[in-house]
Amino acid sequence: MDLENIKSSIATNVYHIPSDKKVPLHQHPKHDEVFYCVKGEGFGVLADGEEKLEAGKAFIVPAGTMHALRSDSEMYVTSFLIPKV
Repeated sequence: MDLENIKSSIATNVYHIPSDKKVPLHQHPKHDEVFYCVKGEGFGVLADGEEKLEAGKAFIVPAGTMHALRSDSEMYVTSFLIPKV
């Protein structure tokens, strides 16, 4: 396992999800995704349900899983895309 390659392959993003933003269901075939809520509250959405997200909570999505985010007010999340090894 090449740890340096894994480190350089991790993508980090910060998203603001306001109530009017429509994030469509999508998937990442080769990456797990971890969302960490830094402010506000909302939901991690899966094809078969939702998980409540609030500051300090995480939502983990395995590679190949359809997912999205939504909020009834607003939410800020950090996202980590981690390559499936």
